[in-house]
Amino acid sequence: MTALIAQFGALGVFALMVPESACIPIPSELTLLFAGYSVDRGWISFPLAVAAATAGNLVGSLLAYALGTSGLPQRVPGLRRVLARGESMLDRRGTRAVLIARLLPLARTFVSLPAGARRIPLARFIVLTTVGCALWAAAFTLAGVVAGSAWQTLDSIAGRALLLVGLVVLAVSFKRASNPRGAG
Repeated sequence: MTALIAQFGALGVFALMVPESACIPIPSELTLLFAGYSVDRGWISFPLAVAAATAGNLVGSLLAYALGTSGLPQRVPGLRRVLARGESMLDRRGTRAVLIARLLPLARTFVSLPAGARRIPLARFIVLTTVGCALWAAAFTLAGVVAGSAWQTLDSIAGRALLLVGLVVLAVSFKRASNPRGAG
């Protein structure tokens, strides 16, 4: 992951952020922390890192939004619960829930599905997604800048921890998908 950013700079940041927002749990936190480290080293600029991350998030979010409009996620048992939570948040907060979710781990990755299913107006979705993703990207990229030379330690500890969290989330999702009634 970090090698992609080290080799391709902002394009690597973009490439890693697209699947993260398209409901593939690649930890954006780790991607953005290394982007910040790259900024600290002078390999890319802060505005370029944030812009690449935001653009990648937007592209991935639009893919997930389109998937949400297709109705397919409603037919996948493991995604029904995700959609229900997202729809509940949309019921309580309206379309601003898209912006709020972009600032929350996990919710930020999946909010596009219920937004698409609800057919939130695309222009509004794009604006809310862009603002929320830019704030998220700026915060974590800045944290990476601050971490600076401590990256090697941060990379190994945070990377392993986030990988473990991702694997647990996937295991729970698969278990729920295979047992939709929640028994056993």
